[in-house]
Amino acid sequence: MNVYTPRILVVDDEPDIRRLVCEILEDEGYQVATAEHAGAARELKKSTLPNLILLDIWMPDTDGITLLKEWVAEDAMLCPVVMMSGHGSVEAAVEATRLGAYDFLEKPLSLAKLLLIVERALEASSLQIENAGLKQQLAADIEPVGKSASVARLKDQLKRLAQHDARVLFVGEAGVGKELYARYLHNNSAHRDGPFVDVAVGSISPENSAVEFFGKEDAGKVYPGLLERAHKGTLFLGEIGGMDNETQLRLLGALESSSFLRVGGSESVRVDVRVVASTRVALDEEVKAGRFRQELYYLLNEVTLEIQPLREHSEDVPGLLSFYVDYFVSQDKLPFRKFSMAAQNFLRNYSWRGNVRELKNLVQRLMILGAGEEIELDEVKTALGSVLGDVAVGHAVPEFFNLPLKEARDHFEKAYLEYHFEQTGGSVAKLSAAVGMERTHLYRKLHSLNIKL
Repeated sequence: MNVYTPRILVVDDEPDIRRLVCEILEDEGYQVATAEHAGAARELKKSTLPNLILLDIWMPDTDGITLLKEWVAEDAMLCPVVMMSGHGSVEAAVEATRLGAYDFLEKPLSLAKLLLIVERALEASSLQIENAGLKQQLAADIEPVGKSASVARLKDQLKRLAQHDARVLFVGEAGVGKELYARYLHNNSAHRDGPFVDVAVGSISPENSAVEFFGKEDAGKVYPGLLERAHKGTLFLGEIGGMDNETQLRLLGALESSSFLRVGGSESVRVDVRVVASTRVALDEEVKAGRFRQELYYLLNEVTLEIQPLREHSEDVPGLLSFYVDYFVSQDKLPFRKFSMAAQNFLRNYSWRGNVRELKNLVQRLMILGAGEEIELDEVKTALGSVLGDVAVGHAVPEFFNLPLKEARDHFEKAYLEYHFEQTGGSVAKLSAAVGMERTHLYRKLHSLNIKL
């Protein structure tokens, strides 16, 4: 595998500035991409996955402050952004740093200051990636919780499958924990020391799909895709039924030959990666309908494992409640609370349409918004009654009504889209029609709300 040098995106409407900064940074050994306006910057940010962005404040289409706000809102793991301006002012610098910019450079640029800030920002980027890796490791250490026969049987099957390289297809309803079981398979396999890369297939637009999965070569520069990032590890394809036809064909070829071509590349890339997938829709029916390639279906489900909905092993509910209480106490430093026996008994008989994910979200809400050490039955019923904003007479006001407008809107939009996605059987195309949103905008919205598809 190649070792990739840091990637920097330079956004400035002045050609001379772009050329000068590009030459300086390339002389220092960095990979540099340049954009002359916000539209090009948005596309290059997606395709090049920069480790650092140098962003001009004053541009003709969309100014840098507005673009920074947009990126901060949609990308929780945004790389460091250094603002540049020839009309620098204390107010502009304060506003940029308040919004999340790493630093601020005034024009004309000082070569020494530019290189110093770039070096420090890239160190910050590396630390951010390292911290994300530590968080991922914390998540990776969590194994499926439950003492029921179905959970015990599934964990035993996964331990045995982990000793082989058979591709596994996880089948089950939304929220049952398909990704968690895939991580458990990875953690018990020979690939455990490699990365676990998970991707919500349905959240990647068809226009960007090839670059996202297979990477890109442009003007001698290499940008790795998901397959390369998962080298020596596991690539988990969540809700594989949402993959577009062209990417299905390219993935089929990559799996058959263990190699592929990057977009714009001419040299074959070989990777050692275990690919596992999940689906909430019947893929055999998708094959019959012509929406999913039969050959790829056969390749991905060498072994099919069905994960039972929570209502089928409700004896695990008390253990899951206890586990997530401890989880939020240790990870989010929330005050300890425990469920009363009446609340536990009620929840054992609850339908859990959203499965383990719904249970986890419920525990989090009750621990954040509730008070007192014990969580009583009435509090649980109130929380469940307001999940989708039931404001009928006699029902509690939805808890997100107490949030600031933007947070309340995000909360509602997330619940609304997850509900309709479930109703449309996991199809982004059907979701687009149901909610009246064009697919390109819908993909962006799903990504910004961090909706796992």
